[in-house]
Amino acid sequence: MNIALLAPAGFLAGAMNAIAGGGSFVSFPAMVAVGVPALVANASSTVALMPASLVSTWAYTTGKHRMPLVTLGKLSFTPLLIASLAGGLTGALLLLFTPPGLFDTVIPWLLLAATVVFVSGGHLAEKLRGKLHVPDWVVLAVQYVLGIYGGYFGGAVGLMTLAAWSLLGAHDLKALNPVRTLLVATMNAVAVVCFIVAGIVWWPETVLALVGALAGGYVGGRIGQRLPLKAVRGLVILLSVCVTASFFKRAYWP
Repeated sequence: MNIALLAPAGFLAGAMNAIAGGGSFVSFPAMVAVGVPALVANASSTVALMPASLVSTWAYTTGKHRMPLVTLGKLSFTPLLIASLAGGLTGALLLLFTPPGLFDTVIPWLLLAATVVFVSGGHLAEKLRGKLHVPDWVVLAVQYVLGIYGGYFGGAVGLMTLAAWSLLGAHDLKALNPVRTLLVATMNAVAVVCFIVAGIVWWPETVLALVGALAGGYVGGRIGQRLPLKAVRGLVILLSVCVTASFFKRAYWP
């Protein structure tokens, strides 16, 4: 049962993360379904999906339709990387020292906020463009907060990132997919180290999901190279609405 469920779930999660994000909302429930406790499933899912993000970045930046590693605004990659690392470490430590049931209550509201921001972000950015200058330190602060979320839970952190970047004025979200997947991998890598050191990873289930996720991450990266921007945005909106609804149901109407 574990092989039949976790490997395909890992494949789908890896592909989703590469294209738009939200893959942990496949891998995390799959872990719970095979008997992994929720907090451990959260950590194990993060460990399983992190390498797939690196594979997705490689798939995006190589091949016939390769895409450059474009960053947000005028910022170079290094400050964004540092902000993501620091946030990921903070979030992982928060998870390790927080009561296990807390994120069940908080996560649906974070997802709802992400959905609203993403849906309205493009319109708000158009209205604010030329009227509001977002300094680099604000962008880095937002990236640090995204890192905290990614290290703490990580569910739909790709969606959260696209939503935040859209509000900050990013035009071509598809072009930002390579750097998004790499930064998500970065914030998750710090969390992975913390979870392994803390001994809260169930390895048999994690390895099954990880193998599927590696294949899915590569396939998703190749697909993401060819999808038009409108299709990517529509997929993200549909996915974020479904994921948000499912977690509200899980938290308040079990």
